[in-house]
Amino acid sequence: MAIAAPRPTILQQARLAQVLTVGWMVIEATIAVGAGLIAHSVALTAFGVDSGVELFSSIVVLNRLMQRSESEERGSLSGGERRASRLVGYALYGLIAYIVLSAVVSLVLRIEPQRSLVGILLTLASLGIMAGLWRWRLALADRLGSPALRGDAACSLVCLYLAAVAFAGLVLNQLFGLWWADPLAAVALVWWIRGEAREAVEAGRT
Repeated sequence: MAIAAPRPTILQQARLAQVLTVGWMVIEATIAVGAGLIAHSVALTAFGVDSGVELFSSIVVLNRLMQRSESEERGSLSGGERRASRLVGYALYGLIAYIVLSAVVSLVLRIEPQRSLVGILLTLASLGIMAGLWRWRLALADRLGSPALRGDAACSLVCLYLAAVAFAGLVLNQLFGLWWADPLAAVALVWWIRGEAREAVEAGRT
């Protein structure tokens, strides 16, 4: 009689979720930045840069999870946990600066984005993938009591929103030529991102 394989622990599931996130972020960042630069799309390029931020934060949190032991107390905040949470917050602040600068330059110089079928398909695919990764990692963060993982899941939610914004901007430009909708839509997310960044940094200081 075959012996059933042991069920993965919550920590092992969290590590797997981070590995999958890192892999998708590499693909997403590479394609989005390239397509965004070619199409002169602020929202699509910001989406790609956010993917780079998400890649950075996911690697930081994955490193933290690899160092964490199964016996570590739920909700305990070690030095590594605090440091990881702060780095996630700082990465989100960096994304805010990029979005604002890029949007202002695009509006002032009237840089009109071109059509990008690749961008539309990528952002559409990301809506489904990032939604799944966000919900999965958020649940794992609650079960582990990990603010760093929760902050990184927030990065995924930002990525999800930016995917929707980039998709909307690309479609509006494709169908109606509304070039200004692209940078304005990206700027609309700044306030929400700021709140998540502040929460992650404060969690790393407590």
